[in-house]
Order: sequence, then C-alpha cells, then structure tokens
Amino acid sequence: MATGIKDKVAIIGMGCTRFGERWDVGAEELMVEAFQECLADAGIEKKEIEAAWFGTCLDEINVGKSALPLSLTLRLPMIPVTRVENFCATGTEAFRGACYAVASGAYDICLALGAEKLKDTGYGGLPSFTGSNAGTLTWQWFPNLTAPGAFAQLASAYAAKYKVKDQDLKRAMAHVSAKSHANGVLNPKAHLRKAVTEDQIMASPIIAHPLGLFDCCGVSDGAACAIVTTPEIARKMGKKDFITVKALQLALSSGEELGYNSWDGDHFMTTSKCSTKAYQEAGIDNPREDISMMEVHDCFSITELVTYEDLHISERGKAVKDVMEGFYDRGGQVPCQVDGGLKCFGHPIGASGLRMLYEMYLQLHGRAEERQIENPKFGLTHNLGGFPAMNVCSISIIGKNS
Repeated sequence: MATGIKDKVAIIGMGCTRFGERWDVGAEELMVEAFQECLADAGIEKKEIEAAWFGTCLDEINVGKSALPLSLTLRLPMIPVTRVENFCATGTEAFRGACYAVASGAYDICLALGAEKLKDTGYGGLPSFTGSNAGTLTWQWFPNLTAPGAFAQLASAYAAKYKVKDQDLKRAMAHVSAKSHANGVLNPKAHLRKAVTEDQIMASPIIAHPLGLFDCCGVSDGAACAIVTTPEIARKMGKKDFITVKALQLALSSGEELGYNSWDGDHFMTTSKCSTKAYQEAGIDNPREDISMMEVHDCFSITELVTYEDLHISERGKAVKDVMEGFYDRGGQVPCQVDGGLKCFGHPIGASGLRMLYEMYLQLHGRAEERQIENPKFGLTHNLGGFPAMNVCSISIIGKNS
C-alpha cells in the first residue's frame, strides 16, 4: 500500500541566484551560480551526486530540448540527467523527480536544478503561444488568449460570486502586492526591491480590469537548485537539523473546468484538490493553524488571494477579510511571500518552484536574516502553470526533521 513521501527525503543543500535582468550572463552561468552555493551548503563533492533532474520550460529560446545543458555546464560525471517541463511547475517537477528517486532507493544523492533565461527573448511578458508553438492549448481552447485577460476574468468571477465591491477587491489586491514588495525590500536576491504603497498600486495603469500594473508579476532570469538524500544518509553525514519533505503533490486539469457547468471561474479546482492530498500526506489536519509560512504562485495578485481559499486556509469568500486584517503579512499568522514572491522575483519559469523552496529552507534553518519569522515548523510552496480554466498545480510541504 502506498505510504507517500513524508520524511523519506532530506534536503541537505540549496542554492539560488540573484533574480533579475541578468544581461551579463547566460543560462549556463546562472546554473553554475546556483549550483556552487548548493554544493557548498550540502558539504559534499560533485562526484557524490548520482543522478540529476533539470527543469526548464521554454527550451527553444533557452538552452535546448535535452538534459545535456545541465550535464555539460556543471561537468557532471556522466551520470543520468533528465530534463523535465510542466509549465510553471517545472522547477518543482525537477525537485519531485529527484525526491522520488531517493525515496525509491534507486539513488543515494540527487540534484534538482531549474533555470530559465527569459529577458533575452525580447518579450515584455512570457513568450507568445502562437503560430507553430500554439498546439491544442491555444487554438482549440483559448483563442485570443492573454494571461492578464484570463486572470482578470478570475477576479471578476470571484467578485461576482462573493458580492465583493470593485474597490474592496482592488484594495485587497493592493495589500497583497504591497505586502510582497515590503518583503522584497529585505531580500538581496529579489529583482524588485522597492516598497510600494497600496495607494500607489491602486493608482497604477489598468492592464486588464481590475488588474493594474502592480497586480502583475514581472519577467526575469534566474536559477535555483536542491540536493537531496535520505534522512539516514544525512545523519551519517553528521547533519542533525536537516529539513525533510513532508508532501509532494501534483494535480492537472482534466477538462472538467471547461467542459462542464460545475466550475464558475472563481477558483482553481486543481489547487483545492492538490492541497487536500498534500495535507493528508503530511499529516496536517488544520492548515490554518499548522502551516507556518507559504510561497504561492502570485503571477497576479488575484491569484494569490484566491489561492488562500483553495489551500483551505481562508474560508470561501473570506480571503479579502483575512488579507486586510494582515493574516498573511510577514508578522501575521501565516506569512505569505516572505521573500517577495513572484511579484518581486519575477518568474523565470523553470526556476520559480525551487526558488520558493529555497526561501522555506532558509526560514526553517533560521537563516533568512531580516526576513526571518519566528519558529517556523512547516513551509508550503505552490505553483500554478497555465490559466484558471486549464492548469497544472504542484504543492510541496517541507519541515524540520521529526
């Protein structure tokens, strides 16, 4: 009988680049920057790594289709390397592959690395899914699709269902973004490090009503990675206060959202189902009380707000109230986007999931400096790839060794 992954995998090292417009380097240099920190943190030699997983999403404009860019760049000793892609969950997908390999007993020590170089593409946002790259996703289901437009519809549907006034929703979204900017100021690896007031956010130009400029995350370059092993091996290495994986769950849309009337566009069905499974795997009964901190997929401020409810932390229709009461602020009960989130880091797709885990890892080790929250026990990360009506959701929960 399946028992899940709880406490079967230890994270012994992590690394993360500075995110931003890294015109001075290529994807390869970003990989090296993250890997060097990770290897030093783990306290092992490169030759001890037995297998690796490489996450990168937009391969044709980045490093290419295969896993060779990671193997060649890091001079890995001819070990198995697998390239994975799963939209915005790509970094977490690489982590999941490495964790499952260790948990299965196939390998003792594995590497997961995610990298993306987006600023060189020439696009203001993510590259367009049009022409020969469109595939079924666009021409069959989403003609004339834009990300701001799709998530603006999410905001409108949420407001309509719960009868939230336009200005009240905008103010709550502004608080979500202002909170993340305040956290990003404290993070030397963040792309955007300037505080912004709620009034400035609400006065910013509209991109797709009700989403304004500051409700949208940016585009950046970056890489992050992790080295994992078993708790038994970690102990043999002399590591005592290591971090273990409590849950890894993944849920993909089945078409139910688009094909039936049961979904009214106000939430993410995948996140709701995925988080329930993750809590069961981790043995968490009350996430509102037990989750210490979160990094969620704030591609837009409304996404973060709705995700609070899909994660079963805020009650349905009550996220606006929780936001305005500071529940998710750094000093609140469940701090969210403690490092600044996608809002301040941008979203190099292959790196984001591992970047989120990196912050949870630092916090659990008490190494987050000015951002440090008091005595965290569990850290949750959430990625959402795609759009409200068709998406990929991944959730990870990590915590102190028990």
